[in-house]
Amino acid sequence: MSTPETNARTSPAFNIDTVADAAATPDAELPWAELGLKAEEYARIVEILGRRPTAAELAMYSVMWSEHCSYKSSKVHLRQFGEKVTEEMRKDLMVGIGENAGVTDLGDGWAVTFKIESHNHPSYVEPYQGAATGIGGIVRDIISMGARPVAVMDPLRFGDLDHPDTARVLPGVVSGIGGYGNSLGLPNIGGEVVFDSVYQQNPLVNALAVGVMRHEDLRLANASGVGNKVVLFGARTGGDGIGGASVLASESFDDSKPSKRPAVQVGDPFSEKVLIECCLELFHAELVEGIQDLGAAGISCATSELASNGEGGMHVELTDVLLRDPSLTPGEILMSESQERMMAVVTPANAARFEEVLGKWGVEFSWLGEVTDTGRLVIEWDGETIVDVDPRTVAHDGPVYERPYHRPAWQDELQADTFRASAAGRDLPQTGEQLGAAVVKLMSSPNMADVSWITDQYDRFVGGNTALSQPDDSGVIRVDESTGLGVGLATDCNGRYAYLDPYAGAQLALAEAYRNVATSGAVPKAVSDCLNFGSPEDPEIMWQFAEAVRGLADGCQQLGIPVTGGNVSLYNQTAGRAIHPTPVVGVLGAFDDVGRRTPSGFERWADGQAIYLLGVTGDELDGSEFARGRGHLGGVPPQVDLAAEKTLAEILINASRDGMIDAAHDLSEGGLAPALVEMSLRFGVGSRTALDGLCERDGIDMFTALFSESQARALVALPRSEEVRFTDMTTARRFPAIRLGVVDAQSGTIEVSGPAEGSGFTLGIDEVREAWSATIPARFAG
Repeated sequence: MSTPETNARTSPAFNIDTVADAAATPDAELPWAELGLKAEEYARIVEILGRRPTAAELAMYSVMWSEHCSYKSSKVHLRQFGEKVTEEMRKDLMVGIGENAGVTDLGDGWAVTFKIESHNHPSYVEPYQGAATGIGGIVRDIISMGARPVAVMDPLRFGDLDHPDTARVLPGVVSGIGGYGNSLGLPNIGGEVVFDSVYQQNPLVNALAVGVMRHEDLRLANASGVGNKVVLFGARTGGDGIGGASVLASESFDDSKPSKRPAVQVGDPFSEKVLIECCLELFHAELVEGIQDLGAAGISCATSELASNGEGGMHVELTDVLLRDPSLTPGEILMSESQERMMAVVTPANAARFEEVLGKWGVEFSWLGEVTDTGRLVIEWDGETIVDVDPRTVAHDGPVYERPYHRPAWQDELQADTFRASAAGRDLPQTGEQLGAAVVKLMSSPNMADVSWITDQYDRFVGGNTALSQPDDSGVIRVDESTGLGVGLATDCNGRYAYLDPYAGAQLALAEAYRNVATSGAVPKAVSDCLNFGSPEDPEIMWQFAEAVRGLADGCQQLGIPVTGGNVSLYNQTAGRAIHPTPVVGVLGAFDDVGRRTPSGFERWADGQAIYLLGVTGDELDGSEFARGRGHLGGVPPQVDLAAEKTLAEILINASRDGMIDAAHDLSEGGLAPALVEMSLRFGVGSRTALDGLCERDGIDMFTALFSESQARALVALPRSEEVRFTDMTTARRFPAIRLGVVDAQSGTIEVSGPAEGSGFTLGIDEVREAWSATIPARFAG
């Protein structure tokens, strides 16, 4: 497929910086600072090589030693995810941290792989392509494990809803996610949409993908077998994305610096769809020995990681790379992050069959070299050596920084500024009329409002295996049609909680995702995280990061589920203003049969079913959505009780599996009031509840009962015939449960009564829906 008319040999003549040149000209100046390297890092490269690097070697080290690729500021903390894993946590773990994505055993010979990553900076610069290629990149991580991608999710955070730049960024991001994912035929089954001024000029576009495979289809990223051939296939290499990892995603935005627009990759979902099917046929025919997708750092990453993970040696002829832009220099070819490309290792005996499969799918390819046992990655340009390095020094043995960190001096003052003691905590609604109006106002606020204007741009049911999706608490996908085996997924994080207490905030993100998966009836199995923070060079930001990682590692250990992989995104700040620490947590759970999944709303046929609240409600309004609505952020987040979360999950899972409950919804942002409203809005079915017993039991007033954000709580609806069995189960586990009322399919209202006369209210479902559904379309529709 490689011909003189289509490969890099047709590039215009320019001076090639060879290894021999580097040895002969030790004092030649190279643009190491412009490529994002520090002076000490450049000196370390010279020390490793025993000479100055060539231009191509410098390009490789610059992208692979970037914050985005090397995790140089975070890896000393991330080690906890491995150090705190118990043998029990490993029992279903087939592949853990270090590969393109983690893999978990589902049983019956099935395995599932999932991972979440960020594409934050590119999505601010070029919203459509930044978001689209974020989806494309995470999907290729799933392909490279040998799996068929089956679904995606998208946790998103933007600046203020009414800010002009949000109107630029959000529609492009949403269109990019939908355009790429829909074209791939992958259902988008969930995520989050959060608006907060701290994300102005620093939107967070996190993307999760999940794939399924048979155990025998598992593939790893290594180049083993001396003499095996190395092949690059898929789209041609172009100038898009050059420096994307080393520059765009590894420093803060600064208006004084040059535009970074050229660093954003350009995606083609139809090419990726063909690439998926082509790869799956290659896997099925057992035609590849190792495989790596080309994402951040492009060929630099693929060659160095494959070589480092395998026999340790590789020889590559870079002039055989197929190009879209023949003017690219060798360094630019190595750094390019052009999309829809894969690199594989193939035995000589399978080479002809490999070419046949690619020919069938119309996928271009070029044989670049072979696996060696030299322990060196050698790259040539038209027969001259331009790279000669130990691949481990590029891919795995980069800089490791133990950044200084300390608790901010302002943290104590922040935590002392509680909602109740603040001006925002005065004149709270007390009468039924005031409380009802407060509920409607909360439901129409940006972070509680209907997001279907966004999610309706995504296909949630393509493929026919979606069992639950947004707005249910978790997305559910069927894996095996014959048995009903499937998975549930949820992503969550409250950056306000993490700002108030990063350790507790990370655990609360984990707890909410864990709870949401259990609410659907799935057994939580694994975690993938996307850790979004400001500059690691700021000791106070680094403290936030260190505390969040410690909290997440400790939380996973207590809940008994391992972190299987993820992503760190740093430098999310502009002009010195950092985002709130936002450790987004994705939890994957398993179903024996997705037919038993539990939806999150009251169904019309369930008229008269009993509504129970599980858990205890305390006075926990710091960092709440109600406090946000009054412009307050201070105090401490809700108490974390992971033992209670684990017991609650067991109850929800067993009740779902045994057919006891017909609807379930976790309590999180906003508290009980929005949970009740959302359960009614889901299918347009009303309810009648009385909170007097709850107020008396937990020693709280009506306002606290409605808006407190105490954790480890859920609402469930169940047939009256199941009440005794259900309450016996909660009593046996000593878990608090209280009957609040009944489902009312006839009234069309949400009726809430309180302990005092005049403290109750009745809301029409249509009235609430009108306010709830109008907020986002009013800003973006048209």
